[in-house]
Amino acid sequence: MKKDVYVIKVYCRKCGTLLYKYRKEGRGHLIKCYKDNIIRDFTRGDLKCPKCGEEFAREAIIHGRPANKIIRGKVFIKS
Repeated sequence: MKKDVYVIKVYCRKCGTLLYKYRKEGRGHLIKCYKDNIIRDFTRGDLKCPKCGEEFAREAIIHGRPANKIIRGKVFIKS
């Protein structure tokens, strides 16, 4: 069975700056961003918003894949 895959835009909740264009797999909340699914990264790679400096994620290895684990309430998404 094939998962739903679609492109979303991830924004900073504090200032509204675009952080990522991301290829999301499946339905549900954005909990993590697998690094190989990030289409375009608008950050400096330090997991902080480039405009306001708010930390929005932490590095992790999930299911053997490098990922950015999103801190709850720090981002919002749009399709």
